Amino acid sequence: MIEVRELTKSYGGVLAVDRLSFRVEPGHVTGFLGPNGAGKSTTMRMILGLDAPTSGEALVHGRRYATFRRPMREVGALLDADAVHGGRRASDHLMCLARANDIGATRVAEVLETVGLTSVARREIGGFSLGMRQRLGIAAALLGDPKVLMFDEPVNGLDPDGVRWIRRLMRSLAEEGRTVLLSSHLMSEMAVTADHVLIIGRGRLIADTTVAELTGRYPSLEDAYIDLTAGSVEFGAAR
Repeated sequence: MIEVRELTKSYGGVLAVDRLSFRVEPGHVTGFLGPNGAGKSTTMRMILGLDAPTSGEALVHGRRYATFRRPMREVGALLDADAVHGGRRASDHLMCLARANDIGATRVAEVLETVGLTSVARREIGGFSLGMRQRLGIAAALLGDPKVLMFDEPVNGLDPDGVRWIRRLMRSLAEEGRTVLLSSHLMSEMAVTADHVLIIGRGRLIADTTVAELTGRYPSLEDAYIDLTAGSVEFGAAR
C-alpha cells in the first residue's frame, strides 16, 4: 500500500503540502483530486522520492521509495509523458529502464503489446503524438509488474477509445489486487473509474471516502468536488 504520514513540503515559504496523511489500499482505484495548486503532483513526487519532504514521510510497502534496489518492480508511475528522450526509439527507451531493474526483453515486448505500441516500437519518440507518449509512459509503469501504480492525468491526449481503454486498464489492475492511485481533473471519468477518492485543497486533506458515499450525498461526483473544494482554489500555488 501507499501510506503518507504528516507529509509537509514548503517552497521558499510557500506551503505546498500541509501535514497530509492518508493511505491508499490495494484492490481499489483511488482517485486523487484537487484544484490546481492543491499539492497533488508535489505529493506524488514525494512518494516517489523525486522531492524531499520538509517533514513527515511517504512510504510504499512500509518503506521509502529510495530504499528499493529495483524500484520499478515495486512501484510503476507515470507523472509526465513528455519526460522522455525524443531521439530514442520506444523499444530502446523501455529496454534501458528494463536493464536498470533486471527486467528481461520479453517483458518489454509484452508491455508494448499491452498498450498497443508494438507496430511503432522502432519509431523515435519525438514523432509520437501526446496520446502515444501517454501509452509509452503507461508501458514503462507496467514494466516491472509492480503491485503499486501511480498515474498523473494519464488520459491527456487520448481519444475516446483511448480513454475507455485507460478506464478498463485501471480497473483491471485494481481487480488483480494492485494499489492504483490516479490523479485527474476529469470528474466524469473519475466517477466511473475510481472506487475511492482523496480530495485535497491547499495541501490539506478535505475528503477520504468512497465514490458511492459522495454520489449518495450529492447529485454527482463533480457536484461533490466543487462544493468540497470551493474554499480551496488558489491560483499561482504549487501543483
